[in-house]
Amino acid sequence: RWLFDHAVCTVYAFCGVLFGLCSLASLAVLSTVCCLKVCYPAYGRCWAQLPGLRLGPSLFTYGPEPYGTACCITWKAASREAVLYILALFVFCYLLPCLLILVSYALILWTVQGSRRAVRQH
Repeated sequence: RWLFDHAVCTVYAFCGVLFGLCSLASLAVLSTVCCLKVCYPAYGRCWAQLPGLRLGPSLFTYGPEPYGTACCITWKAASREAVLYILALFVFCYLLPCLLILVSYALILWTVQGSRRAVRQH
């Protein structure tokens, strides 16, 4: 059971979401930078920072997890705005970074294999 009040639950869940998103976003940025440096060396020097993500507390609520030992986003949200927020969070903060990571490393692999073939031919 959650030992603290609702305010601590909200802060705890917000930090969990924020740190998780930052971790995945930084992995996506690192894979993109590696891809640019390996596959497109001319463009590898100039890449822009990702814009900050503003999370509006009115769009979602936090609450205890099913076992009650920690807090997170209320996944069983009833309002339309909360459902749209959860879908947007899944698509833009999980699927797109994962696809970006996969595409970046696939391009790196493809470039390295092409370079390897070129070295073998000479």
